[in-house]
Amino acid sequence: MLPSYFMTTAAALCALLPEVTGFLAPSAFMGSNTAPTAAARAAAASSSRVPALRMAEEAAAGEGEEAPAPTASDISKGIAHPEAIFTVPENILKVLPHRYPFALVDKVLHFVPGKSIIGIKCITNNEPQFTGHFPDLPIMPGVLQVEAMAQLGGLICLQEPCSDGQGTFFFAGVDGVKWRKPVVPGDVLVMEMELVKWKPRFGLAKMTGKAYVDGVLALDVKEFTFALAKS
Repeated sequence: MLPSYFMTTAAALCALLPEVTGFLAPSAFMGSNTAPTAAARAAAASSSRVPALRMAEEAAAGEGEEAPAPTASDISKGIAHPEAIFTVPENILKVLPHRYPFALVDKVLHFVPGKSIIGIKCITNNEPQFTGHFPDLPIMPGVLQVEAMAQLGGLICLQEPCSDGQGTFFFAGVDGVKWRKPVVPGDVLVMEMELVKWKPRFGLAKMTGKAYVDGVLALDVKEFTFALAKS
């Protein structure tokens, strides 16, 4: 049984991670299909601090004092992830065949067997794709975002009750892909995948998914099609 604070959408879980840079929009835009305005980004920069730090700064400003400098401990508390259901060493690598540099799911935060899953991919500057995409403006390639979501979906279909995990899970099609905002180093991509249809006789699965950064919709995929090939 999951603790009561676990929520059932990627947007809700993503909202638990604070907006820590001015580039990110506030959680009021959670799930929005429109890009935040410059004013929204400015508001995000103001609201991105850990609440306790922001209150201290406001109090100090009211008294004409210099705001206290944040500590690493304070900021770390503000960006703590919910407890993981699956992690890479214990579970994910036992289910998925992908390995470095193509293992794109770091943690699973919520899982309903045979139905839905929420997981994260932490974006870091030392990933090999940023050497060329782009040298002076690192942006996670959109196709790798889709691949990360597909791997997350594989964690549904390569486990019970869908299958016994034997075989290889392949892309058979993708439709209705829309990228909403850039994903850059330092971001945490919170992804959700839902199994819409599963045909065990043919090993075919249909899924839909979304991915968020700090509560803002980054990627929306209307339909994934997968094929499970038995070995």
